Amino acid sequence: MLQLQVLRQNPQEVKERLSIKHFSEAQLVDAIILLDDERKRLQLEFDNNQAKVNSTSKEIGGLMAKGQKEEAEAKKQEVAALKSSLQPISEKLTAVEKQLHDELILLPNLPSVLVPVGKTPAENIVVKEGGIKPQLPAGAVPHWDLIKKYDIVDFETGAKITGSGFALFKGQGAKLQRALIQYFLDFNTAAGYTEYHPPFMVNEASAYGTGQLPDKEGQMYFMQEDKFYMIPTSEVPITNIYRDEMVKEESLPIKMTAYSPCFRREAGSFGKDVRGLNRVHQFEKVELVQIAHPDKSYAVLDEMVNHVEKLLNTLELPYRILRLCGGDMSFASALTYDFEVYSAAQERWLEVSSVSNFEAFQSNRMKIRYKDSNGKSQLVHTLNGSSLALPRIIACLLENNQFGGGINLPAAIHSYFGGPSIS
Repeated sequence: MLQLQVLRQNPQEVKERLSIKHFSEAQLVDAIILLDDERKRLQLEFDNNQAKVNSTSKEIGGLMAKGQKEEAEAKKQEVAALKSSLQPISEKLTAVEKQLHDELILLPNLPSVLVPVGKTPAENIVVKEGGIKPQLPAGAVPHWDLIKKYDIVDFETGAKITGSGFALFKGQGAKLQRALIQYFLDFNTAAGYTEYHPPFMVNEASAYGTGQLPDKEGQMYFMQEDKFYMIPTSEVPITNIYRDEMVKEESLPIKMTAYSPCFRREAGSFGKDVRGLNRVHQFEKVELVQIAHPDKSYAVLDEMVNHVEKLLNTLELPYRILRLCGGDMSFASALTYDFEVYSAAQERWLEVSSVSNFEAFQSNRMKIRYKDSNGKSQLVHTLNGSSLALPRIIACLLENNQFGGGINLPAAIHSYFGGPSIS
């Protein structure tokens, strides 16, 4: 959630930056400022009347002590009238504060000055490419054929158990999932991240804190009776560990990593782009989260991007890093880098990670703060990134490393998988 002082300092600049995200309701900025003016007026009126109540009440005691009962009685009536005026002012103030909050949360985060102008993914900027695209052998096939050939993922049984878009990993497929998860976690903890194993369901406050609500209700699975949401990523529970907390400045940055299944409805997804493991409703992912000092968050972002790049290099996959344009960014992000790996059999790039800086957008919602050297409370910055999402990683590992007798695996995971190949 944007801070009110940011809007008030330069509303025109806020509107211009929001336009980079193609936000079409810039008039909300002016409406919010007017509501804040009304809130301030009502608060002042309430405080002034309360002060009169307090001062007049003190006068009553003095008058009674002097035996001036009539004067004291008149003051009592004055106090009663003042008190009766407080309730309607308080009710108006509560209503205005709610309206102010409800409109403020409709504003997306402001994009960083580094965000390129653009509306579609085609306008994202490729900032780096790495790895070598493989030359596939004759007769190479996409991963949805490979998983059937080696009997490692069963979509038909997954659909019987749950529904379309749910995969049943089995045998060497389940083993590969487990191997990659363990490898990713070990890689992250070796870099100083503390591992967590969070709940896979969160309450409304947690989903609101990271910006999933009210922006992404339709993408999340919701349990009506308990008012719980299945998590779309472990970013949600992990970042909320510090909700309503005052962290020590010297503890920053706080580095966390977690494995979780991720649940996404993604209603309306269909076609070749979602075939096989390209898009599923439940998938495994290892996440990175950092809580950083606001002066250092962009250095932390660079560090996280470099970390994910190193991890991809160990998997020996061709990749590219993109800086997302305004129109392709999430509601909560200030700057996002996407990682894509090349699927050789499909001859297309598949997204496997997003690394984002949210600046103070999430921390303002969650009230995660620290005290600076002057003892003043300040909002931290939050960041997160995938390290990594498994379905498309597995798809590319299968496709890019297929040979006549099986599928070779990168050396980094041999000990985790218990061998060099799937056969």
